Amino acid sequence: MAVSLEYEKEFGDVVMGIDEAGRGPLVGGVYAAAVSVPLEKAEKLLTGEWKGINDSKKLSEKKREELAEIIKSTPDCKWAVASASPLEIDKLNILKATHLAMRRAAEEVKAKVEGPGEERKISILVDGLAVPSLPNSKNVVKGDSKSLFIAAASILAKTTRDQDCLRLEKEYPGYGFAKHKGYPTPEHLEALRKLGPCPEHRRSFGPVSQMELGLF
Repeated sequence: MAVSLEYEKEFGDVVMGIDEAGRGPLVGGVYAAAVSVPLEKAEKLLTGEWKGINDSKKLSEKKREELAEIIKSTPDCKWAVASASPLEIDKLNILKATHLAMRRAAEEVKAKVEGPGEERKISILVDGLAVPSLPNSKNVVKGDSKSLFIAAASILAKTTRDQDCLRLEKEYPGYGFAKHKGYPTPEHLEALRKLGPCPEHRRSFGPVSQMELGLF
């Protein structure tokens, strides 16, 4: 099933799509992206420059990077990527931290859409479960494979988080962050046993907390 503008059209202008990346890893922040394009423009993009956009998980790393640059450079596209830090994840829990990152991204795009001193009603399509703290929002289960705006947001969130994993690889060599992207693979767990947690590991996540308690 190809992505479409079906859900966006239910709202009408102005609407943004939001998706997240990085809920499952043991290290680093959780990221959320928001994307908004005027619907008249989006109609042309759907069959033009954005034709290849889909759920980021269904795309190769190279294709994601190419599409991310296309999205960011599209005229009239308002976008933002925000995050919640490992400390915020540990303090709030991963669900609340994810919602915080989503609100940050949504607020940034809202400010870009409205302009100084302007206030407009902006509707939000969010992937997955409902997010009560996002005003005028509708959740779309598997929205990253249905909604063009959510799919575009999924690409920006994923590519930004992957880039941050390259930073982590340089700052904390030996864990293999560039390869496994922080997920609890056998290689990552073995590195945890040998090296212990780094400063950006999520202390509230099972394998990391067990490691610090000497149970892992």
